[in-house]
Amino acid sequence: MLETWRWFGPDDVITLSKIRQAGATGIVTSLHEVPTGEAWPEDIIQSRKQQIEASGLTWSVVESVPLHNDIKTRTGDYQRYIANYIESLANLGKNGITTVCYNFMPVVDWTRTNLSYTLPNASQALRFEMTDFVAYDVLILQRPGAENDYTPAQLSKAKARFAEMSDEEKTLLEQNIIAGLPGGEGSYTRDSIKDAIRIFTEIGNEGYRQNLFAFLRDIMPVAEQYGIKMCIHPDDPPFSLFGLPRVVSTADDARAILEAVPSPSNGLTLCAGSYGARADNNLVDMVRAFGPSIFFVHLRNVKREDDGSFYESDHLDGDNDMIGLIRALLAEECGREPDNLIPMRPDHGHLLEDEIGQPGVKPGYSYAGRMKALAELRGAIRVLEQLN
Repeated sequence: MLETWRWFGPDDVITLSKIRQAGATGIVTSLHEVPTGEAWPEDIIQSRKQQIEASGLTWSVVESVPLHNDIKTRTGDYQRYIANYIESLANLGKNGITTVCYNFMPVVDWTRTNLSYTLPNASQALRFEMTDFVAYDVLILQRPGAENDYTPAQLSKAKARFAEMSDEEKTLLEQNIIAGLPGGEGSYTRDSIKDAIRIFTEIGNEGYRQNLFAFLRDIMPVAEQYGIKMCIHPDDPPFSLFGLPRVVSTADDARAILEAVPSPSNGLTLCAGSYGARADNNLVDMVRAFGPSIFFVHLRNVKREDDGSFYESDHLDGDNDMIGLIRALLAEECGREPDNLIPMRPDHGHLLEDEIGQPGVKPGYSYAGRMKALAELRGAIRVLEQLN
């Protein structure tokens, strides 16, 4: 597998030289300065690629070319935004950047309730706490009909949790959920998120799935023309939030996407932490089922709880069989050409002591935590390669 690293561009406090010293060879990045929905200019793509290559690295994966909400709802100015998306793909393809990770999550991108969950060793991890989320949805946001989406036990626990929250805790919880996390697509206010939720819930799960398929049919001709591998990222977490549609949460969802738009350019990002937050997703079986269509991998691990809560564990010490997953991915690679290996990146490393409280460190994207994760994953990969 190709070792890559998520980089947030020239303003990232983690420099390209630090990334190279960590041992990665590929960069996963985006043009964050281009507004969502606008076409990516070829000259900016070229400049960013040259900057990466001047540091001895390769721009391996785009994560991501974000989709405007009009594309997801197929309303408003969606045709113009699709044309812009097609132009962006063409400009990337012309410059030899041919792996594009994207997501189709409605309203909120990846979501956590706690960005500094303290572990027994005093490092910090990302956590999704279901009781806190229910408390926010029902008692802070006061989404119409929210009570109907939860069990009496969940509502009771949420009310008790809300009663003990300070104003500061309520404000921080709201910021964590709707203010936008690294790599996400913007942020919301309490009023604007209610409006967005209403629009997407009216579409419904099946309608939303058909909107995804329509988008893929729109872009596949240009993706195929330039040999671009479009790899959709799963929902994170992989179950409904705010009653919103979820169409990339299970193995059945992944299968439906591949079958609806059969194309060598239509594929998957296997995010072990996202799919793996559901106990009914067997990651090893997914690799065996979808192997040739897996174009990109996020390797991270989680500890799951019965109510849907989870936190991000050490990469080799969670509820997902990371060793079995890596073994299956290496077996898949055996049938590929040497220039078609799977790019992987360590995802959501823990925040270790030296970086706690330091300015500019993004939640889940510390340097030392990801370097530790990459070293562990690299060691596992090398051992498994020797055993094969």
